[in-house]
Amino acid sequence: MDKRVVVTGVGMVTPVGTGRDKFWDSIVNGRSGIVPITRFDAHQLPTRIAGEIRDFDPLDYLDKKEARRMDRYTHFAIAATNIALEDAGIQPDQLEKERVGILLGSGVGGIETVENQARVLIEKGPGRISPFFVPMMIANIAGAQVAISYGFKGPNLTSVSACASSTNSIGEAFRLIQRGEVDVMVTGGTEAPIIPLAMAGFCSMKAMSTRNDAPEKASRPFDRERDGFIMGEGAGVLILESLDHALARNARIYAELAGYGVTCDAYHITASDPEGEGAARAMELALRDAGIDPGEVDYINAHGTSTPVGDISETKAITKVFREHARDIAISSTKSMTGHLLGAAGGIETIICALVIVNSIIPPTINYEHPDPECDLYYVPNKAVSRNVKVAMSNSFGFGGHNATVVVKKYE
Repeated sequence: MDKRVVVTGVGMVTPVGTGRDKFWDSIVNGRSGIVPITRFDAHQLPTRIAGEIRDFDPLDYLDKKEARRMDRYTHFAIAATNIALEDAGIQPDQLEKERVGILLGSGVGGIETVENQARVLIEKGPGRISPFFVPMMIANIAGAQVAISYGFKGPNLTSVSACASSTNSIGEAFRLIQRGEVDVMVTGGTEAPIIPLAMAGFCSMKAMSTRNDAPEKASRPFDRERDGFIMGEGAGVLILESLDHALARNARIYAELAGYGVTCDAYHITASDPEGEGAARAMELALRDAGIDPGEVDYINAHGTSTPVGDISETKAITKVFREHARDIAISSTKSMTGHLLGAAGGIETIICALVIVNSIIPPTINYEHPDPECDLYYVPNKAVSRNVKVAMSNSFGFGGHNATVVVKKYE
C-alpha cells in the first residue's frame, strides 16, 4: 500500500517576501512585487520590469567563499531550503540521511553564470574562464549543493521541464515517498533568470508585458487587457515526509499531498494546446490519483501567466474537467503579484495551496479590472476571500507542452 505524504515545512525567497510570514502577508493583501529592473541597465529592452528580489543577501545563508562559487539560482535554493527545514522543525543531524532525498526543478539553471563566462571568453579569451564555470551553471547543481550543505544522501534529481519543472519535482518526490524509497524529500524549484540574455530572449518572442510605466499593474492574468507575462526570480521549497515519519517526530502538518498528474501536449514548442487538452488530462490524472471527485475541489492556483492565449487555454481546460462545478471553484493566479518564476513557479504555488488550506484564506488575482468573455470563471478578483478549503490544486504548464498538476488536501 502506498504511503501517505504530508507537507511539514515551507521555505521561499520571492519578489514579495522571504520566509513564510512576510510572503503570506503580501500574497493575501495583494501586494505586487513587480518593479523596474535594477540588476542591469534594461533601457534597450521593450520590457524593463520584473519580479526582482532586492532584499536578498546570500551571506545570510552562506560564507563568502561558498557564495562566490555558486550561481544566484543556487543561492536561492540554499536559502529556501534553510527556511523550509527550520519551518519543519528538522535538525538535519537527527535524520537518517540516506533516507532523505532532494528533487529540485529549474528551467534555465545557472544562466547568469553562462552569460558572464561567455562575456569573459569573448573579451579575455579561453584561458580566463573560471574553473567553477561548469559546476556553477549546470541545472542539477542547486540540488547537489543543498545535499552537500546538509549531508542528505538519498536520491538527488533535477526536473527540467520549463515552467512545469518544480511541479514535476514535487510530484516525483511524492512518488518516491509513496513507494517507501525515502522518508523525507526536499523539493520544489529555483530560478534566477533576470539577466540581459534571458530578458532579451523572451522579449524577442514578444511574450512579456511592456507595461513599463505601471509595473505593479503589468501582470494581469485573465484580464482582457493582459499583454504578456512578467519574469520573476526566487525559490520555493517544501519538506515532504511520509505520514509515519512526520507523526513519529510529532511534526506540524500543513496538508496532505494527495495526487499528481503529468502529460504532454505534443503540440508546439512554446504555445499550449489552444483547447487545453493536455492541461485537462493532467488535472484529471491528478484527481484520479488522489481519489478525489472534481466536485470536491475548492481552490485552484492557476498557471495563469497573463498571456493572451495561455489564460484562455487554461480556462477551457478547467471548464472541461469540472463542467458545471468550474464556476463554483475559487481560482487565482498569484503570478499577478510575484510575476512568473519559471521553473520555480510550481514550488511557490504548491506552498500557497497548503497555506490556503491551513488559513482558510484564498489570495486574489490582482489587476483583474476588465472581464474577458473567453475567461469566464471566478478568479477571486483583487481581494482575498475567506473560505474553508479542503482540496486545492496547483497547475503548471511549460514550453514544449509540459503539463503538471498536484492536488493538496486538508490533513485528517
